[in-house]
Amino acid sequence: MSHAATRRHRKTAAHEEEHENSERWLVTYADMLTLLMVLFIVLFAISQVDQKKYAQLKTGLASGFGAPAPAFSSDTGVLADGGSKDAPLDVTLPSLTGPQAETVKKAAAQAVKAAALKNADDQQKSASAEVRRLEAIKKAINKALAAIGMAGSARYRITDRGLVVTILTSSVVFAGDRAELLPQGQRIVGAVGDVLRTLPNGVEVDGHTNQLPVPTRNYPSAWELSTARASSVVRYLVSYEGIAPRRLQAAGFAGEQPLYPPKDPRSVTLNRRVEIVVLSDVPPEIRALLSAVTPAN
Repeated sequence: MSHAATRRHRKTAAHEEEHENSERWLVTYADMLTLLMVLFIVLFAISQVDQKKYAQLKTGLASGFGAPAPAFSSDTGVLADGGSKDAPLDVTLPSLTGPQAETVKKAAAQAVKAAALKNADDQQKSASAEVRRLEAIKKAINKALAAIGMAGSARYRITDRGLVVTILTSSVVFAGDRAELLPQGQRIVGAVGDVLRTLPNGVEVDGHTNQLPVPTRNYPSAWELSTARASSVVRYLVSYEGIAPRRLQAAGFAGEQPLYPPKDPRSVTLNRRVEIVVLSDVPPEIRALLSAVTPAN
C-alpha cells in the first residue's frame, strides 16, 4: 500500500471513530428521560388515596370511640352526606359522647392529678435535701463559734431565703450608735466567714435596729446606722476572710423588720441585730417549701 493510501485510510478511520463517539450522549439522555418518567409515575401513584380503605379506617375509628360511623358506598365512591370522592378528605376524629367521654375525662383528670402529686413529691424531696444541707452549714458555723468560746452568740433559722444566722449587735459586737466592729465582733464574724469561704452560695448581710425612739448622734437616722453596720460586716468578710465581693451584698432595714413586737421585753435586745443570710440557690418553688419541711428545734 502506498504512503498516500495509508494516510487516506487513517483519516477515514479517525473520522468514523469521531462520528461514533459524538452520538454516545443519546444513550445517557435516553436513560435520564426513562428515570424521569419512572419518577413521575411513582409520584402519581403514591398521591392517590384509596377511598374504600380510608372509609374502612374511619369506620373502625368511629366504632372504637363509640360514635356513629359515616355511611359510605363502595360502588360509587360517594359519602352518604353527599361528599364526592374527589372532595378533600375529612380526617377529623369524631367527638366523644356518652360514657366514653366521661371515661376519657376521668382518665385525663387522674393522669393530671398523678403528675401533680409526683411533681409535688419531687419538690418536697428536693426541699428536704436543701434543708439538710443548710443544717450542715449551721452545724459548721456553730462549731467554729464554739472553738472561740462564742457558741451562744448566734441564732439560726431557715426561711425561704436560706439559712439566717442572727448575730445580736450587743456591746460585744458594736458600740452604741457605732458601725465599727469591735474586736470580739471581729472574732465572731471571722468564725462565720471561715465557713462561708468554703461555700458557693451568695451571702446577704442585713442590718437591723430596735424600735426605741432614741435619736442617733453619728448617723442621720437608724436607716444609715443599720446599713453601715451591714456594710462593715461585708467589708470585713472581703478584707480579712477573702470572700469574693461578687458573692456579697449589704442592706439596712432600720427597725422595720422586728423579730418581736415593741411591747415584748425581748425586742430591745433581740431586734438590734445583724443577720448573715446564706442564700439558697434552689429554684423558687422549692425555696418556698424550706420552712415547711424544716424540723422543729
